[in-house]
Parts: sequence; structure tokens; C-alpha cells
Amino acid sequence: MAIPSTTRQWILNSKPTSTPILPENLPPPSASASASQPEPTFIPAINPLPPLTSTTALVQTLYISNDPAQRGQMSAIIDPARLYVPPMTLHAPVRTYTISRVLESGNLSLLAPGAIVRATTSWSEYAVVRISDVEVLDPEKTPGVRISHYMGSFGFPGITALYALKEIVKLKKGERIVVSGAAGAVGGMVVQIAKKVLGAAEVIGIAGTDDKCLWVEGLGADVCLNYKKEGFDQELWKATEGFVDVYFDNVGGHILDLMVLRVKWFGRIAACCHQSHFRTRVHLDYKDHFQEAREELIQAWKNGKIVVDDATETVIEATFEDIPKVWMKLFDGSNTGKLTTKLIG
Repeated sequence: MAIPSTTRQWILNSKPTSTPILPENLPPPSASASASQPEPTFIPAINPLPPLTSTTALVQTLYISNDPAQRGQMSAIIDPARLYVPPMTLHAPVRTYTISRVLESGNLSLLAPGAIVRATTSWSEYAVVRISDVEVLDPEKTPGVRISHYMGSFGFPGITALYALKEIVKLKKGERIVVSGAAGAVGGMVVQIAKKVLGAAEVIGIAGTDDKCLWVEGLGADVCLNYKKEGFDQELWKATEGFVDVYFDNVGGHILDLMVLRVKWFGRIAACCHQSHFRTRVHLDYKDHFQEAREELIQAWKNGKIVVDDATETVIEATFEDIPKVWMKLFDGSNTGKLTTKLIG
């Protein structure tokens, strides 16, 4: 293919105070000249790509990571001090993680064309990245597994789950644990690692539909409760009779309020990626151990202790135009496991 000199990008046009507004969801113009019209949160643009240097490479986006934390990073009302990375810049490309293919390298001894890498780029078709900032992936280590799982089970969600269980709450064999958001990218891995790797005596999952609960139980949870069902509070109280040792919190809010009363004295609570606060930083605390953690996860998969398959991720094929629309699915509860965009067209 010809080497591109420009790229299409989605730009953060306005910082939302609530639900982001997609261009196609704008209300019709008001008849009143004095009425202010909302601006779309994202707008498309075409921008030039910078020339390569001996420290950079040109990459083509293959897969895009969709993460709840991005909503906090682009928000107009979240205190930047609460974020684990700097907030997104207004009128700049929307920042994200991608799995990309190297098209051209400014330093062939460091990075060869054709390599598959994980990189911090943006909602764009192409990007120029610093070679020192990318991670070269080796899909041959996991034959039969889609490379997109390096966004989920073998990526930050899996590493977050492993690190939080081993180093934050220090889950011990024979303990009881409750996991909220158990059908999500992190929660599903927590369920598997807790039960089948670390030997929890009982894993209680919490998810938002009966189908998701069945899926969570298939991952290894002893029981999964649907928090949207009438009587959920009572069911949770009953399931945690005798109290639990650990609560792995992925949602915050009312469920956290309940679980504070259901954890044993000197029990532990891991506050991870709260959907109500859009914040997590566990994987960055553990960044010096990424490779070690990934190797441990891959070995657990090879040993049959964790499941990594098509059901443990939601991959949606999308053209450039639909990148924001797929990201918004994070907040409608339609995905199980990691939500990833496969860029096509």
C-alpha cells in the first residue's frame, strides 16, 4: 500500500458534562436565535502526519480499545487530580490504546515494518508513534487466540485483575470474594483468576442481566446475581451470609454501599474501574511487571485455568465514521468482556 501522508481522526470538540453527544444525535436547530445549541463532543478531521525521525514509526490502526476511564479523561467536571493520566486536550485527537501494524520505521534496527504493536495513539486510521513507547506483541505465543485479546485478557484488564488480586487485596486460597461488574473486561478476569488460579473457596459475581450472570457462572463463579432484579439487595445479603473476605468493586454506587456491610472485619475491598467515577490506575502501578504478569496469564491459559475465547470479548467491526458510536456501547450494558473496535474500510 502507498504510505499515507494524512490521517482521519476524531477530535475532542467539546468536553461533556454528562453523556457525550455524537454528531448524528444533535437536536434540530432551534427556531429561537437566542437559544444556545449543544456542540457535538467529537468531530472528524483530516490532519497531516508528521515526518518520521530515527525515533519514530508510522502505524496503521487495527484494533481500538474502548475504556470507561476515557469518559473521565474527557469530562469537563472531573477533577484532573482524580485521573491516573492527564486529561484529554480539547480540540486534540481522542486518546486511546490501539493494536496497530507498523507500516514504516525510522529505525529498522529497533522496529521493523510489519510488526504488530500495542501503542497509545488516538481515534485515527494512522499515527506516528515513538518507538520507545510501543510494545511489540508476539501472537505466536498464543496460537488460536485473536490478537485482540492483547487488549483484554492478556492486556490491561487481565493485568489489572491479576495484580489487584495478588498485590492489593492479597486473595488467599479458601477465601470468599464478591465481584461486581463481573461480566466486564476486568470483572470476568477477576472471576476466573480468583476461582481457578488463586483457589478462592467461593466467588460471587454481580452483573446486569440473567444472560450475563449465566456467562459469569460459566467462567467459574459459584453464583451470579442480577443487580437489576427486584429483591437484589436481599439476595446479596443472603449470598454473603457469614460475610466475605474480599469485595472487588468495579461499579461503586449502591452496590459498594451494600458491600461495605458484608465484608468481614479486616476484610479487603479493591476499588477498581468505577462505572460511576470512570477511574482506575492499578495497571499503571504495576507497569514494571507487565511482561511478567502477561506471561503468567498466558501460562494460566495454556494450563486450562482461564478461558480466553470469542465469548470473553466483544469485538465490533466498524468504519472510521462509527468509532465514537462503538465506544458509546460501553455505557448501554450490551457488551460482555472487553469491548474492542476492529477498524475496517
